[in-house]
Amino acid sequence: MLMNNYQTGAMRTAIYPRTAAVVYPAMLLASEAGEVAGKVQKLIRKDRSLLDLTVAERHAIRDEVGDVLWACAALLSDLGYSMEDCAVENLTKLASRASRGVLDGDGDNR
Repeated sequence: MLMNNYQTGAMRTAIYPRTAAVVYPAMLLASEAGEVAGKVQKLIRKDRSLLDLTVAERHAIRDEVGDVLWACAALLSDLGYSMEDCAVENLTKLASRASRGVLDGDGDNR
């Protein structure tokens, strides 16, 4: 599936006030990312190997990542960007950092 097709489909299920555009999906993104982290954290607490997850554990994390993906689609839509453009820009930025040897550096502007 193309990312822009996902974004279009996701926006058919976007139910939040337009007055909350940008804010709602940004808050949802943080919340859903926290749910991903929470599932992983609980596995660590149980001293589970994160390299040997059960199918159910992997699916549960994948489902939360899907919610993160939805929030990204909504946020980008509200900002007037496509997911594909965002992905291309991100890869361009990372390639630039790699070519300059600053992937492991600090800060946004490196």
